[in-house]
Amino acid sequence: MLTPEEIKAKKSKGEMISMITAYDFAFARIAEAAGIDQILVGDSLANTMLGYKSTREIGMTEMLIFAAAVCRGAPNTHVIGDMPYLSDTDPQTAYDNARRFLDVGCASIKLEGTPEGVIEYLRSKDIPVCAHLGLLPQTAADFKQKGRTEEEARAIEAAAKFVDNLGCFEMVLEHIPEELGEKITKEVSAPTIGIGGGKFTDGHVLVMHDALGMHPGKIPPFAKKFVDMYSLGVEGVKKYIESVNARA
Repeated sequence: MLTPEEIKAKKSKGEMISMITAYDFAFARIAEAAGIDQILVGDSLANTMLGYKSTREIGMTEMLIFAAAVCRGAPNTHVIGDMPYLSDTDPQTAYDNARRFLDVGCASIKLEGTPEGVIEYLRSKDIPVCAHLGLLPQTAADFKQKGRTEEEARAIEAAAKFVDNLGCFEMVLEHIPEELGEKITKEVSAPTIGIGGGKFTDGHVLVMHDALGMHPGKIPPFAKKFVDMYSLGVEGVKKYIESVNARA
């Protein structure tokens, strides 16, 4: 299992960092067998696993169930627990919830934005933190690319330097212009993990359901489908139905 220090060292060596989401035991096993560097138990499970429209519709109860399953499925992989909406409203609440993720086996936690005093407090308690900047789905008014205006770009850049100085071991940069992702990557010591952050970040993360083509509909413009598991699954179930009907 890669430690936060080893993940940071990959940047200094010029090595890319691979991260993917997983939400259950079976897919965690697949990710670990493939040799993924990190697994993110993202709050996107609200959409991909539970069918909700917003990540704001789940809390710590659901996140801990799925995080524990992933940790059981990938015991030798760095698993990140994603702090859900309202789980980091103040420093003590954030610490209590972060500890719950670590207690079920996560190696670190991820949180969106820079809630006042929270990252500072978590780091003072030696909680490994992965920051998340750019598009912040939990609080965003829309899902358009962030950082296109000079004001937005400056704010994201300042936030990146801020969390870097606080000791976050890496940061996710979501849906920002490629040139901004490249600039931030050069300016901070922590590895940058892009999800729609351009090709110059230190690593990338994708939602497994997007990467494996597990949905029949559209995927985000910055995502890529590497296999069509939805069609394969439908075909497999059809063959099963045929075998039942044939009394095979």
